[in-house]
Amino acid sequence: MKFTLSWLKDHLDTGATLDEIATTLTRIGLEVEGIENPAEALAPFVVGEVVEAAQHPNADRLRVCQVNIGKDALVEVVCGAPNARAGLKTAFAAPGSVIPATGDVLKVGAIRGVTSNGMLCSTRELKLGEDHDGIMELPADAVPGQAIGPLLGLDDPVIETAVVSAEASTFWKLATLVESAVVWSVLPRLTVAAAFMTSVLTPVPPSIEVSVP
Repeated sequence: MKFTLSWLKDHLDTGATLDEIATTLTRIGLEVEGIENPAEALAPFVVGEVVEAAQHPNADRLRVCQVNIGKDALVEVVCGAPNARAGLKTAFAAPGSVIPATGDVLKVGAIRGVTSNGMLCSTRELKLGEDHDGIMELPADAVPGQAIGPLLGLDDPVIETAVVSAEASTFWKLATLVESAVVWSVLPRLTVAAAFMTSVLTPVPPSIEVSVP
């Protein structure tokens, strides 16, 4: 069964970290088989605002961009995307970042004689989709330097526990809440009775994924 960290914390008043929760759930018999945390892979990537996109002096299809990433100085990045333009908010990767789609570690490098100090990324390069026709176009109100994971709502880890049948999923959810509450010496936000009735009477929410053997 899969559930999100936010779902658990909606019903359980705890300040425990993700690692502490995973370790504790396994210890009390709710075996954690895996955790999907898209925010980890996206952690190095922040909002970059293209302040200027000038023609590359040595290449017709490249632009030399001055990018605001929320720091004192602008960052110069060479970009070949056709939609690179002044005012665009996009995903910026600093040197040392690992590109999710390729696993490559980004380095400072000269492109046709101009040093590029980072990369402006497409959706496909971040494994967020298949679009590779240009760099990502983020909302106009995105703040330079802001982490893109939370901006895109990808900061909610998914915890997978040992698979149970669909019939048992309601009771498994209740057991997760109650047993976790006992271990952390806190009260569920709902009473046990209310939690049980809510689980029985409410369809499985989108954040809960149940697999039937």
